Amino acid sequence: MDKRKLYLQVIIYLTLGTISSCQQKVKTVDKHGEQKTYSELVYPLLDSENSRWFFFSSASRPFGMVNLSPDTEIDGAWGSGYRYKTDTIRGFSHIHAWQMSGISVMPVTVSAANESTIFEDFYSKFSHETERISPGYHYVDLDRFKIASELTSTTRVGLHQYTYPEDSQSAILFNLNTMLGPCENMDGELTQNSDNELSGKVVMDATHRRPKPFTVYFKVLLNTDVTSVKKDDKTGNYLIKLDDPRKKVLMKVGVSYTSVENAGLNIEEEMPHWDFDKVVRESTEEWNGLLGRIKVEGGTATDQRRFYTDLWHSLQGRRIINDVNGAYPDNTGEVFRIGQLPLDSNGKPEFNHFNSDSYWGAQWTINTLWGLVYPEIKQQFVYSLLQYQKDGGLVPRGPSGGNYTYVMTGASSTPFIVSAIQEGLVTEDLESIYQILKKNHMIGGIMEKAGYEHHTNYGGGLKYYIENGYVPYPIPEGKFGGHQDGAGLTMEYAYQDWTLAQLAKKLGHEADYGYFIKRSENFKNVYDETTGWMRPKNVEGEWLEKFDPYQYKVGFVEANAAQATWFVPHNLEGLAELMGGRDKAVQQLNGQFEEASKLDFTAGTSHDLEEHPEYRKIPINYGNQPSIQTAFVFHQIGRPDLTQYWSRNVVRETFSGLSPSTGYNGDEDQGLMGSLAVMMKIGLFQMNGGVDEDPVYQIGSPLFDKISIDLNPDFYSNATFTIEADNNSEENVYVKSAKWNNEVLEGYVIHNSQITKGGRLVLQMADQ
Repeated sequence: MDKRKLYLQVIIYLTLGTISSCQQKVKTVDKHGEQKTYSELVYPLLDSENSRWFFFSSASRPFGMVNLSPDTEIDGAWGSGYRYKTDTIRGFSHIHAWQMSGISVMPVTVSAANESTIFEDFYSKFSHETERISPGYHYVDLDRFKIASELTSTTRVGLHQYTYPEDSQSAILFNLNTMLGPCENMDGELTQNSDNELSGKVVMDATHRRPKPFTVYFKVLLNTDVTSVKKDDKTGNYLIKLDDPRKKVLMKVGVSYTSVENAGLNIEEEMPHWDFDKVVRESTEEWNGLLGRIKVEGGTATDQRRFYTDLWHSLQGRRIINDVNGAYPDNTGEVFRIGQLPLDSNGKPEFNHFNSDSYWGAQWTINTLWGLVYPEIKQQFVYSLLQYQKDGGLVPRGPSGGNYTYVMTGASSTPFIVSAIQEGLVTEDLESIYQILKKNHMIGGIMEKAGYEHHTNYGGGLKYYIENGYVPYPIPEGKFGGHQDGAGLTMEYAYQDWTLAQLAKKLGHEADYGYFIKRSENFKNVYDETTGWMRPKNVEGEWLEKFDPYQYKVGFVEANAAQATWFVPHNLEGLAELMGGRDKAVQQLNGQFEEASKLDFTAGTSHDLEEHPEYRKIPINYGNQPSIQTAFVFHQIGRPDLTQYWSRNVVRETFSGLSPSTGYNGDEDQGLMGSLAVMMKIGLFQMNGGVDEDPVYQIGSPLFDKISIDLNPDFYSNATFTIEADNNSEENVYVKSAKWNNEVLEGYVIHNSQITKGGRLVLQMADQ
C-alpha cells in the first residue's frame, strides 16, 4: 500500500503539478497567493451522492465518447453509476451518456476457491481515503483483490492500468450482459483475435426514452498475453486470464458505434503508444486549455474551486458519437445505416456528431456560455443538430443512439441555433436552416410531440395552440407522451416562436415574422387576471377548477404555476402589464424570492425530491430549469438592483460549496446547471437566449473581483474581455455604476458586438 501511495503522489506531481513555461497561463491565484492549475481546482465529487448515470465524470475528455469511471451502482436511483455513499465497486464502464451505457470490466484475481463463483461474486469494497480523482484520471484500490486500479482516456479510447498483487492469477471480467445505468446490456460478445487482442460488441436495449436498440463495438489491446478466455453459460459474460501478473497490466479499450474496425482505428489514431502517464498529462493539458479560457481573481479558495467545477460540468455529459474518420451511427430511419461526416482538407471531420439530452433550458445556460467562451463547440453542436435533420427530417431536441428521443417538449433547439446565427458562428445556408427550423414549429414538426412521444403527434397539442392560441389541459385526445401540460407548453411555444421570428426578420420574411410574432403573444391566453398567475384551461376555454398555484406538474412542465408564470423571456414588459404594472410584478416576484429563500431556492437536494410535499410548493426553484431565469426578471422590469441582490443570494445558497451531498440538486442535465452557475458568478445573463440581432447581456453581480475571458480568435477578436468588480465583497452586491472601456454604460446591459471586440467592463460595487 505504501508503494502505491508513493507512486500515486509521483503521478499527481508529474501530471498536475509540473507546468512548463508554455503553460504558465494555466494558473489561478486565490486571496492567499496559492497557485494551482485549473484542473487541480475541479472537485469531481460534487453532488455525487445524488448523481444520475451521465452526471459523474472522472477519466474523461471534454465531450468524450468514452466516459470511463467506476460504477458503485449498476441499477440504482435515477440510473446512477457512481454514488458517493456506496462503498462497493461493481465495475469500470466506458459509456455514461444520455440513455446509453456499456462495456463494463472488472479486474480480479482468480484462485481455486473463487473461480467457480467469480462471474457473480466479484464486487469489491473501496475507500475514499485512498481514492484520487481529477479531470481525466481516476485511481482506486479494490480492497478485495488488492488491485491498484488507474483509469484515463482519450476521446474514444479508455486506458486502464492495473497493479495486481504478486503471486496471484490476474484476470479481467468483461460483464457485457448486465443491467447498466439506464438500459440493459445484452447480446454481448467477446472474441480473442491474437495473444493480446480481443474485440466484441454489446447491444444497448431500447428504453422508454430511446426507442431503438443500439450497438457499441469495441477493440481491446493489452500489454501482456491473454492465456485463456472463458464464457460463463449462466451470465453470458467473459473472464480473461493474463500472463505475467507481476508487472503492471495496461489495457486499451477503443469504442465505436459503427464497427470493430473503426474501434481499432480510433485506437491507432488516438493512442498508438503505451505511455499511461502521457495520456494523463495530455488530458490535463486539454482540460486546462478549456478551463483556462476564463480566469478569475478574488473570492475564497472554495469559490474558485467551485467555479472551475461548474465550468468543468458545462463541458460534460453531451457525448461525441462519431469515429476519428467521421463515420457515425444514423438510427433515424427504418434501417440502421452508417453515415459519413464531411471531411476537411486533412481528412478529418469538419465537426463532431453528438449524443445529447434536451436543449430545454439551454437558452439561459449553454447558449450564452458556449457562445461567448467556446464558440467552436457551439458551432459543432449546431452542425450536429443539422446533420440529424438531413438524415431524419427534423432538427432534434435531444438525440440518443443516433436517433430522436423527443425528450421534454417544444422546439428547444430553435433558440440554440438562432443564437449561433446571431452571434455569427453559423453564416452559411441560413435560408435552408430557417425553413427546417420552421418545420418544427408547424403541424408535422417536433412541437406536436410531448415528451418521448415516438409514434403519435397528439401530446404536444400544437393544433390547438395554432387554432385557439393555447394548448388545453388536459389534451382531449388522451394521454400519449410525457409532459402534456398545456399551460406550460403554451408558454414554451410562445417563446420559441418569438426566437424563430427573429431569424425570419433577419432573412426578410416579413409575413412569417408577423405570423410568429403574433403566436409569441399566446402566453397571454393562459394568464388569469383573477388569480394573478398563469393557469391551465381546458379545450372549452374554462379555467382549471380548484386551482392551486403551488401544485406541482398540474398544467406546467416540471413546475408549479408560481414558478412557471415568469417564463416569458421574450416579453416580460407584456407580462408585467398583465399583472397591473411593473411595481406589482416586482412586488409579487420579490415575495416569491423571500419565500423561496427559506428553502435555499431549491426543491430539495435531488430531482426526485421535487414532488415531496415539503418542496413541491416552493415558488422559485433553482434545482430545475423552468424558473432559473427569475433573478434576472427584475432587471427586465426596471429593478436591476433586485437582480443583483437575488442573483448573488442564489449563488451563495445554491451554487456555492464543495460537497458530495449537494451541488446541483441532482438535475445538472449535461452542463445546463454548471453553465448557469458560471454565468451568474461572472455577472452576465441573456434573458431571451441571445437571439437579438446583436445579442444583449444583462449585467448582474459578479462573485469575483476580476474575470478575464480569452476570446477565440477564429471567431472573435484575438483579445481579452475583462470584468472588474471594484470594491466587491459579500456585502457589496449592488452595481452602482458601469463603464465600458472608460465610457459610462447605460442600462446595465452590454452587447455581444462590444464584448467580442475585447475590452474592459468596470463595475463599482456597493452595499446598497
